Parts: sequence; structure tokens; C-alpha cells
Amino acid sequence: MAGIGPPPKDPSRRARTNKDVVQLRVVQVQPVMQPDLPSFTVMVTVDEQLVTQEFEWPAMTKEWWAMLANHPLSSEFIETDWAYLMETARLHAEFWMGKLSLAAELRLREAKYGFTPEDRARLRIQFAQATEAEVSVASKVRSSRERFGSITLGDELEA
Repeated sequence: MAGIGPPPKDPSRRARTNKDVVQLRVVQVQPVMQPDLPSFTVMVTVDEQLVTQEFEWPAMTKEWWAMLANHPLSSEFIETDWAYLMETARLHAEFWMGKLSLAAELRLREAKYGFTPEDRARLRIQFAQATEAEVSVASKVRSSRERFGSITLGDELEA
């Protein structure tokens, strides 16, 4: 299975510091609010006859869609983002209804929006709260001598 490569290196650790060949293009956009999951009908076979019935969103897909409202970037999503994610919700629903062959496509679609730490690293997205947490943890780290300095070899043998 082909992947999309390792996450990018930290720029400070790169051997070459070439500038990007293509300049970053900044455009003005108008973000939109998250739409509701749509109601629609699907064709199903009942007693060997095709009938239409209302599509029932699985509970997991409803939770997934609600989770998107809390996505750190959702306040920047435009109509095309929400349309793409709505199509992804349909695949998500089919996946949770047992069509496991959609797992790879679902993973690729979610990766485009930074759903996992690896995806965010590849997209060069870093959450501010994670940075603050790392700083506070790093300041509390003690050296191994401070942590284990009072232990001697004789203490371990007696236990």
C-alpha cells in the first residue's frame, strides 16, 4: 500500500535552507458555519422489490459530524470544505454500516484535515495548547541524577 511519505523535518534541523520555489498565495475567504447532515432517500431491496426509504445516519457518524464542530480549523472551513466533509460523512456512515473496504478512502480523506498527530505534522499544523503543554512539561523535567541520585547499588540488592 502506497503512503504519502514521512512527516516533514523540523526546519531548524534541515541541512539545506532553500526558500520555497513557489511563493505562498494568500486569498481572502468567507468561512461558513457547519451545515446539518442532510436527509435523503436511498433505494433498498425489500422482498425482491426496490423501494425508497429515508437514509438513517449511524450514531457513530452523527458523533463524528458533531466532533467536526470542535475541530480547531472548522472556523476557517469554507463551503467546499463542508461539501467534501459531507461526502466523507456518507463514506463514514457506509463504513460503520459494515462496508470495511472504505477504510482506506476514509483514512485518506480524514488525513487531508489533520485528524491524527502524524497528519497534522505532515500538514505543518501545530496546536498552540500542545506547545504550551510541552514547555510546561519540559520545565519540570529533572536530570536522572536528581531523580535517582539517592539510590545506591546496595539498596537494590537488599530489596
